[in-house]
Amino acid sequence: MLNLLKIAIRNLIRSWRRTFLTAGLITIGVVAVLLFTSLAGSFKGLMIGQFTDSITGHLEIHAKGYVASIDNLPLTLDMDPAMTARAETALKSAPAIVAYAPRIKFAAMFSNFAETTGVRVNGIDPAREDATLPLLKTRIAAGEAEGLLRKGQILIPDLLANGMNVKLGDTVVLVATNKDGSVNGQTFVVRGILSGLNGPGGRDSYIHIEDARHILRLPDGEANEIVVRTKELGDVAPVVASLSATLAAPGDADRPFFEVHRWDQLTPFATVARMIDLLTVFIKVILVSIVLISVMNVMIMAVYERIREIGTIAAIGTPPRRILGLFLTEGLLLSVFGTVLGVVLSLGAILALNLRTVSFAFGQQDHIVLAPTIGASDVVSACIVVIVVASLASLQPAWKAARMDPIAALRHV
Repeated sequence: MLNLLKIAIRNLIRSWRRTFLTAGLITIGVVAVLLFTSLAGSFKGLMIGQFTDSITGHLEIHAKGYVASIDNLPLTLDMDPAMTARAETALKSAPAIVAYAPRIKFAAMFSNFAETTGVRVNGIDPAREDATLPLLKTRIAAGEAEGLLRKGQILIPDLLANGMNVKLGDTVVLVATNKDGSVNGQTFVVRGILSGLNGPGGRDSYIHIEDARHILRLPDGEANEIVVRTKELGDVAPVVASLSATLAAPGDADRPFFEVHRWDQLTPFATVARMIDLLTVFIKVILVSIVLISVMNVMIMAVYERIREIGTIAAIGTPPRRILGLFLTEGLLLSVFGTVLGVVLSLGAILALNLRTVSFAFGQQDHIVLAPTIGASDVVSACIVVIVVASLASLQPAWKAARMDPIAALRHV
């Protein structure tokens, strides 16, 4: 085996131009795969963070059936104070949860005393909401961001402000229908204007949760959703499973069960995230295919150029399996060398991108720093795939070389 390895290395050194070209193609493929994986993963993570840290949180708790009817914002599916307290008890006992905040969402009529339009309102506890959704305050394009808001104040989206000519400090009124069908209203002072955002939350207004309960005549402690933040986004799945099991038992006979939903079950943006994953897979397949074709082409040429040499070693008694092993070893060495070089260059490029600040605008933020990272599992899996593919690409030429007739090979010109 050692002699076979030595001969393979000598053959590669002897044809150093071809070796350099093939290893270079493999290196380029590895660099492209790892760089694209790191950049796409970083961009996807930043986009997910924009939504989860300013709108949905990492997961949400509702009464059963609420999400299915969320477009109507039904108040009949609220969690009463006892249910809210039970959910909060479960949240406090989960070590992976760092913050949570109750909300009351409802539909209301928004008026500037000259025009009226419909609006979706979020009643929030400012301090708890800020801890759970740290990027919400970054959406405040005009007005004071610190503390989000106080009682009697409202945050409105820029679409509403521009469409109805409402400015900071203006007085507006919200009118909403309660559970029992009666109507109530309250005036508010515009505290801030939220920057534009596509998708869920792009047209939402925010008021203090106690103001929301006052308008809707709800008791203290009632909410229709609890938004939750975990330590890491990767903690969401186990936390959802744990909370679902903890909150599975029903309350009173006439009350529904709880439902726990991940962020990707609450926003259509999750489809975009899945498309990024699918695009990453397609790019990997294309790049690995390039490696496959390049290695196969070079190994075929190596066999063609060395037909008489193959005939000579076969004529002196070298068994076909030894010839097969020789060419497979050359392909393996090429793939290992190109892969190792590609990993080194890729990690260097990723480090350089982190040292040199790369920023872009997305959603509500104009200066998002792209900090590409890549996990050890991604590096190892990419290396294994490239090495295996390159070795398989050597198989057909090696098999052809091993089955050559020595006499015909020696006659080859």
